[in-house]
Amino acid sequence: MKKLILLLIVTLSIGNIKGQSKADPVKVAVIGLTHTHVHWILGREDLGDIEIIGIVEPNKDLASRYAKQHGYSMDMVYESMEALMANKSPEAVTAFGTIYDHLAVVEFFAPKGIHVMVEKPLAVSFKHAEKMKRLAEKHNIHLLTNYETTWYGSNFKAYEMVHHDKTIGEIRKIVVHDGHRGPKEIGVNEEFLEWLTDPVLNGAGALTDFGCYGANLATWLMKGERPESVFALAQTNKPDLYPKVDDDATIVLKYPKTQVIIQASWNWPVSRKDMEVYGENGQIIADNGSTLRYKLGDDHKEVTLTELKKSSPLDDPFSLLAGVVRGTIKPLPTDLSALENNMIVMEILEAAKKSVASGKLVKLKN
Repeated sequence: MKKLILLLIVTLSIGNIKGQSKADPVKVAVIGLTHTHVHWILGREDLGDIEIIGIVEPNKDLASRYAKQHGYSMDMVYESMEALMANKSPEAVTAFGTIYDHLAVVEFFAPKGIHVMVEKPLAVSFKHAEKMKRLAEKHNIHLLTNYETTWYGSNFKAYEMVHHDKTIGEIRKIVVHDGHRGPKEIGVNEEFLEWLTDPVLNGAGALTDFGCYGANLATWLMKGERPESVFALAQTNKPDLYPKVDDDATIVLKYPKTQVIIQASWNWPVSRKDMEVYGENGQIIADNGSTLRYKLGDDHKEVTLTELKKSSPLDDPFSLLAGVVRGTIKPLPTDLSALENNMIVMEILEAAKKSVASGKLVKLKN
């Protein structure tokens, strides 16, 4: 556990985590409610590190339903970002609308010096991502991307074993599986389903929705190295449900001595977010957020670690956001939430879409 805590400090904070003042919460506005991951922040326990001061959502029916569920006042809800800013002064915003809308959120708030956290992936396209990056750098704001798997203790233990303990030697292969039976099958609401299955608003189907997880984790485990090439296959197995987008995708990344296989699907029989890492001397399998199995060599028994957790404030996206805004957490470029990492993620996803369209391997430019 001491090693795990050390890893968390080293990999996400550059050794500078100071106590967050409970009396000085970061003022946050929620921009959009159509991404159902928004329940993460709306239903969050009040830890004293952030204060939600406003919500932007033009769909009053949706906002009212969530108000009843989470107990916020409809007086907090504004129809537009302009209306919000006429009444409130947020220090940071979290974007929970369509992926296509991420650019508009950054275009509006970055010139005002307001920090932004978006839900994964960073953008709907690499072109949008480049614009967002330029705006963030020009106006000196933090632009973070939130993934569920960022908060998995099992993934951080895997990172520790690979890079700090050197347990399995040099990485040779990474395999990441993400997805579920399909958004319609698991019953996501209409507002989410409408844009999640739109190639313009979401960029693709399962390839975007779940391919981004593997690209993010691979970039982190490879310490920010860009792959040499990307090859991808995508198909629609359920055209009656998803006529406009893919529902199954496989992305293969080639590095000088490593291969990464990302399997993103709306066709899994069960929901899953798991990862396998294979090295010269052993293998590590993160089965879920808190369980990890590893085996070293042919003659070693498999060892299972359970109840792996991250320590506060690195166990929650909004605690991280508060710490970054206050300067008590200083993220590394390779970190899972960092802009630099997620620009590589977008480059990978863009190349994957080109590969699907052409049927050819796409080499990344130096």
